[in-house]
Amino acid sequence: MDQIKPMISVVVPVYNVEAYVARCLDSILAQTYPNMEILAVDDGSTDRSGSVCDGYRDNRLKVIHLPENRGLSAARNQGILRAQGDYICFVDSDDYVEPELLDRLYDSMTEWKADISICKTPGITGEGEEAASYSQVETVGCLARRSPFLWNAWGKLYPARLVKKHLFDEQAFCCEDLLFFYQILKEVKRICYLPEALYHYVYREGSAMNSGVDEKKCSVLFSVLQAICTDAAVNFPDAEEGMRQVAADAAVRLAMTAVEAGMERRRTWNFLKDFKTYIRQYASPGSLARCQDRKSKTAMVTLYTSAASFWVLALVYREIKRKRFKR
Repeated sequence: MDQIKPMISVVVPVYNVEAYVARCLDSILAQTYPNMEILAVDDGSTDRSGSVCDGYRDNRLKVIHLPENRGLSAARNQGILRAQGDYICFVDSDDYVEPELLDRLYDSMTEWKADISICKTPGITGEGEEAASYSQVETVGCLARRSPFLWNAWGKLYPARLVKKHLFDEQAFCCEDLLFFYQILKEVKRICYLPEALYHYVYREGSAMNSGVDEKKCSVLFSVLQAICTDAAVNFPDAEEGMRQVAADAAVRLAMTAVEAGMERRRTWNFLKDFKTYIRQYASPGSLARCQDRKSKTAMVTLYTSAASFWVLALVYREIKRKRFKR
């Protein structure tokens, strides 16, 4: 008789995604992995997202309703605290996954004797085409190059004991995924990657990732990145240079968001000048060469050199992203 596989808990934060959440949940319920639970956390949605979740009649799906909107990190934490699995996987409610996602992540983790398993996300990660495993420091190098994977929480399989130990910081509503992944990374020895397109990211205007920039978000971002770089210098010195490059990359991502949000011109310009100053603090022309993703490298070098040129480039990238990801 085949050995029973350990339970995997899939945590799905849900907020105002009425048009997307059914496809997301359907794709998870279609998993070939035999032992899983799904925790859909309705984060005080004001549309019918919660009702859509309640409409499912499958004992593998548990719906949690929060009385008010508390944010992505709080919703994920509620799912984590109620998860009963040995492993945890995150899926955002406007994305969808292939039926083999959990099976392949678990099998890859077992094959490589790894602590975390990561799959390819088309259009988001670099084009690594070979399965491989990485040490802690090598993983930071991958993050700095943006290839073959990034620091997003989703598209990965984690040991539940580590996730429960390092909950998402509910005050860090910007770059919370990076902070979470960094904390987990310090406690693992090996990460494996499989080049199979099993997780599909859907670009959606108005989502948490694309909801614009304000002074508070910038302040939180710089605080989080500063904390990570300071910690790496003391507790993770072999990876310090790579983490500084990751911090610069994260700042560039938010600078892109500032342009994509279509804010008032003077406000956007002031944000970009702040981001340029930050990039110059953490990145150097030499360190920028670490990034192998051509688009990301171009964006970093451009912002490092000229905020005005970056603005034009970001507008071009915004149109490309809309065409590539919008469904």
